Amino acid sequence: AKVEYPHPDLEPILQPTYGIILYQEQVMQIAQVLANYTLGGADLLRRAMGKKKPEEMAKQRDIFLKGATERGVDKDLANYIFDLMEKFAGYGFNKSHSAAYALLSYQTAWLKAHYPAQFMASVMSADMDNTDKVVTLVDECRAMSLTVETPDINHSRYRFAARDDKRIVYGLGAIKGVGEGAIECILEERDRNGPFKSLDDLCCRIDTHKANRRVLEAMIRGGALDSLGQTRASLMAWLPDALSCAEQYRRDAASGQVDLFGGPVASVAEEQTREPLPEWDDQEKLRLEKEALGLYLTGHPIEAFVDEIRTFTSARLGDLETDGANPPGPGGGRRRGNEKQVVVAGLLIALRTRNGARGRMAFITLDDQSGRVEVALFGEAYEKYANLLIKDQILVVSGALGFDEFSGQNRIRADEIFSIEQARGKYARYLELKLDHRRLANGAAGQLKKLLGAYNNGLCPVIIHYRNNNANAELKLGRDWLITPTDDCLKRLRAFAGEDNVAIHY
Repeated sequence: AKVEYPHPDLEPILQPTYGIILYQEQVMQIAQVLANYTLGGADLLRRAMGKKKPEEMAKQRDIFLKGATERGVDKDLANYIFDLMEKFAGYGFNKSHSAAYALLSYQTAWLKAHYPAQFMASVMSADMDNTDKVVTLVDECRAMSLTVETPDINHSRYRFAARDDKRIVYGLGAIKGVGEGAIECILEERDRNGPFKSLDDLCCRIDTHKANRRVLEAMIRGGALDSLGQTRASLMAWLPDALSCAEQYRRDAASGQVDLFGGPVASVAEEQTREPLPEWDDQEKLRLEKEALGLYLTGHPIEAFVDEIRTFTSARLGDLETDGANPPGPGGGRRRGNEKQVVVAGLLIALRTRNGARGRMAFITLDDQSGRVEVALFGEAYEKYANLLIKDQILVVSGALGFDEFSGQNRIRADEIFSIEQARGKYARYLELKLDHRRLANGAAGQLKKLLGAYNNGLCPVIIHYRNNNANAELKLGRDWLITPTDDCLKRLRAFAGEDNVAIHY
């Protein structure tokens, strides 16, 4: 492409950088050549741009325009060139710094391209104390098709590390509430005597004064003990007893006791048998995981609702399409002509509020794994729905989708916001129960009546499909039995009727 220069006198200055102001020295040269600045005056201009003080920049603009017009430069062109110089102040450095940064940028880009897992593991390790940065970097890993695995007591080190070219294992040091001293004692024992085989084996072998109950609980919540082969719920329930057994083992070992067969007491501790517990439900497991890691690593809270949400939303966030970019309206605002009404759902991951001319406003970011979108709430909408704006809550938003040219991204102007339970009440046509005569035997009909009665304060009709050996029947319950289909209601109905015999129709 042909390089164009705003003014012929700038060609010798900007030719090495293809017409773009890149170095502070170029700003000083432009001021000298085009506006008769002295070397000292040009340095004052450089300093003013570095400090970005509006009053100083306004003074320098007047000096620049006066000098440029005296040399016969058109005033509008001089203004334009000063604007370019002012824009440069937001990113520019002197030539020596720029060269050093360029070399570093090239080197890191090369590493990221050729050794992506190793590079990202190093970057995350550098920022492992900053959860917000780690969250952003994990998203970047996913975009690069890299898998970030949960921390692992038998594989993780203190920092993040690449397992291979496609996998990164989470660093134990990035688990909240786990100190470096505790991790060091665990790693030293693992390096010396091999992987840990069980919870009892772990507790017997490590220094539980350094890696204490609080540390081990955080590791369980974060998934670091998953490789021991038990559910997180089991490990959490067993931990007090395992620590007690380990303490007893250490006392016995210190006194020189052995078991009946002459072996060390550790073998007894390792063989403790306990009743395994079912895993926490997905929502609880993810909640505790985020508590420990600061992010969801093994899943996403919205996964449990994907099939349900699909029935009443317009599209997943990653598939949203506007009807075209919105041209600026009167006063520079966005026209609403190209907006379209949508219903979307996502997890609230970011929230910021501020005061505007029309009252309080909020901007929230929703995430549904497929993508993210910013939602704006103004005036009455904010006042009405502010109580729902809680991080890590799944929200359903009805509003106008448009394209924000400033951010270059889609944005929704919210009209209505619901929790997932409120959305069911709004969009559900009816709740269907499939029952046969065996389900309603031995007083079960009375149990069902009591169960539904606990939730009959809503708007959702209930239809029962009843079947016995001789016939089928459809029973539509009356208005007195309109229910609110909360998560708890659905859970209890599924426990009563069976997982596949309860469905909401939208």
